[in-house]
Amino acid sequence: MKPTGWNQFLLDITHDYNLRGKLKEVFLARFAYEHWRKSDLEVWEIAEAASHETYKKQMTQIYGVFANDKPGGCPELDASSRGPGKFQLLRDWFKEVKYPQWQSEQFAVGVNGLTPALTVGRGSPLGDNVIYVLRLPTEQQCLEELTRGGALLRIKAPEKMGKTSLLQFLLAEVEATGDRHIYLNLQTAESAMFSSLDKFLRWFCANLSRELGIKPNLDDYWDEELFGSLVSCKTYVQDYLLSQTDRALVMAIDNLDRLFEFPVIAQDFLPMLRYWHEESNNLAQWQKLRLIIANSTEAYVKLDANQSPFNVGRQWKLTGFTKEQILQLKAAYGFDDNQIEEENLLTLGKLVGGHPYLIRLALDAVQKTNVDLPTILANAVTQSGIYSNHLRRLWGLLTGAPDLAASMKQVVNSENPVQLDPPIAYRLESMGLVTLSGDQCSASCPLYQRYFHEQL
Repeated sequence: MKPTGWNQFLLDITHDYNLRGKLKEVFLARFAYEHWRKSDLEVWEIAEAASHETYKKQMTQIYGVFANDKPGGCPELDASSRGPGKFQLLRDWFKEVKYPQWQSEQFAVGVNGLTPALTVGRGSPLGDNVIYVLRLPTEQQCLEELTRGGALLRIKAPEKMGKTSLLQFLLAEVEATGDRHIYLNLQTAESAMFSSLDKFLRWFCANLSRELGIKPNLDDYWDEELFGSLVSCKTYVQDYLLSQTDRALVMAIDNLDRLFEFPVIAQDFLPMLRYWHEESNNLAQWQKLRLIIANSTEAYVKLDANQSPFNVGRQWKLTGFTKEQILQLKAAYGFDDNQIEEENLLTLGKLVGGHPYLIRLALDAVQKTNVDLPTILANAVTQSGIYSNHLRRLWGLLTGAPDLAASMKQVVNSENPVQLDPPIAYRLESMGLVTLSGDQCSASCPLYQRYFHEQL
């Protein structure tokens, strides 16, 4: 089973021991988990070494870096030894000594509030050229919860606050352990799929099969007239999908609040998810299933408290980046204080309420267009600023729904939080425009407060 975060661990090792250039590439290829059982003859081509002889010379240099006569070296590794087994010695030392130390350090960083960023390159579990800022201890807690049979995780955050990135991070870590996973985004479903409960559930099950890479086999398990759609769906998941593996199956459903637009379907589908979660207490087969649901707002569909999936399991609410996370993001982009002054960046963070997407837009603008941060701050709410397209999109959504526009106008024109009808408050919250404290709404950040005060 691949150790969680192994790729990032290897990257950190290359940094700590100053491995660069081709030595770094050869090291990462040789000690990648998936290459442990491969011979040097197989790995040298993967590492894109010039030749097998060149590869062996590079490995000799690597062993010298970690030899027992070097500071912080492997006590059992004698670089001058000509016998075989140096790779196994070093690999086992990494796995049994250095990796546990690294894990402890990661945890210590998390509890001290200094959240690191997984930066571009091989170390990111989300793929190349991806920057993901950890929200520790959220990731650690979620991964721990996913080890529990029948777990149900609930992730809630407004649009573009990082729900999907967190889901993808968790699924990448799940994959590294050898467990199976499914990612299903309800925003990808055509409106026609919501015309009836049976049609939606058949679409749902067919896509679960596709995500697992197995052929949909609905006809053998489905009988709407005799058993009903809900029982057919349960039978399909229990007897067909879960039977395909002896490992855990993590099912992540993104943008679950799309269902709130179709209350007739939601009133059956949402209780079904809770029922699946509770079935893990009764049937071993359901112990394999671990559910993650992500949504932008509270459910404004009427559900019995004993049937709702939103009051069981564990919930995490994603908020704006903290000061430390904003600075980590700056470092991950490679900016120094001469390019972006910390004071200006933190001023931007306050203006946008720590919103990850809006901060990234600013950093992208500085990186790609050479506009400086003071200029971005000065023009933030203008039609020529970098946020103009984002703000116009939100304005268009509001003006297309007069009830939302009127309510948002009420919020931004008031010096104090205001109380709105729950469905409207939830919709504004899902758009990221307001924050809720009990029944009271206020603009989620000064940028929105200023822009919509002028426009509405």
